[in-house]
Amino acid sequence: MSSILTNNGAMVALQTLKSVNDDLNETQKSISTGKEIGVAKDNAAVWAISKTMESDIAGFEAIEEGLSIGEATVAVASAGAEQIVEKLTEIKELVVSAQSENVDHGKIQDDISSKVDQVTAIISAAQFNGANLLAFDVDGNGSTNVGVLASLDRVGAGGTVTAVEITIASVNFESNLDLSSSLTAITDTATASSALAEIETFLQTAITGAAALGADSARLDDQSEFVGNLVDSMTMGVSTMTDTNMEEASARLSALQTQQELAVQSLTIANEAPGALLQLFR
Repeated sequence: MSSILTNNGAMVALQTLKSVNDDLNETQKSISTGKEIGVAKDNAAVWAISKTMESDIAGFEAIEEGLSIGEATVAVASAGAEQIVEKLTEIKELVVSAQSENVDHGKIQDDISSKVDQVTAIISAAQFNGANLLAFDVDGNGSTNVGVLASLDRVGAGGTVTAVEITIASVNFESNLDLSSSLTAITDTATASSALAEIETFLQTAITGAAALGADSARLDDQSEFVGNLVDSMTMGVSTMTDTNMEEASARLSALQTQQELAVQSLTIANEAPGALLQLFR
């Protein structure tokens, strides 16, 4: 039955056109913003996951900066420790040369005293941003180590987050290498013999400390590389979930534009149908 009061065909065509226009607007929005899921209404579950991951990414990026500071602090201390090993080796050479009778022990002791002062100066200067891993008091507040934030551990999706630190202990050269008061002054072969045993102990202490700082530096470097790779992987994961697939969106846009043209034509035909009823009254 045909009716001039109700145009069922036009109603269906209008609803179809409206649906196509809505889909077209969504596709155009996802193309222009680059985000298929940009707000919670697009997909609440995926949006919530992506926001949690984005917050973790921001946290790990801050950790990368902290690790860089930690690496620099250890690198400065490590460089100082290695320099001290070299100076102690030079002192050992002088002490060995003092074992002979026919040498000027006074001049040798003067050279040793100069190098001892250099060691003390290196220990004092080997600090970064106020932290000195060669000293007994690392940061001037009684600390004997430096904590470097290394990671964030999350328990379950949206669960509790725990900060994980790498602790870098001071090698305490300030106390363990107190050469000025613990190294015997050389005046003859007897004192030179005593100094030789003492400098060997100091040298081994310095080598052990420098090796420990080197190991800590390598650990921080590895952790920094891991965190950087983790941030990249998490960023790619969020992108996979929320970013627009441009190839797919382009094909969908072309299809929707074609559907829109057909829907407009269908609506036009449906709107012309009541006019055809006039032919029945002629």
